[in-house]
Amino acid sequence: MGLRYFGIRVRSLDVSIRFYCDDLGLKVVRRGRGPGRGQWVLLRDPRTRQQLELNWYPLTSPFSEPYVPGEGLDHLGFHVQNPKACFDRLVSRGAKPALQPESRNGVKGVYFVTDPDGNWVEFFGP
Repeated sequence: MGLRYFGIRVRSLDVSIRFYCDDLGLKVVRRGRGPGRGQWVLLRDPRTRQQLELNWYPLTSPFSEPYVPGEGLDHLGFHVQNPKACFDRLVSRGAKPALQPESRNGVKGVYFVTDPDGNWVEFFGP
């Protein structure tokens, strides 16, 4: 298992992309649409290879919540060999599923649970 990236909620993708790319040097890797008709943009630091996912949700999305500075963590993403087995194991140990498993943007078997404090943790595979 390896922590691959973390996602933060943003109020404006364009403004956030300018800040993280133009000001901090990250590069856009991919873009897509997520659950709840939101949008995401994956950024990567060319030097360290660390990744940051920017997530924006419209006000009508079930994932949209009032934005409070400092509380914008959206989720942590872990790359695992068998996402379903990892999900099943964590649920059997008491973790609560956050979303139903889905396939999005060519990634099959994406699973989400919540940690003990309610933060979302994503598991995806090769």
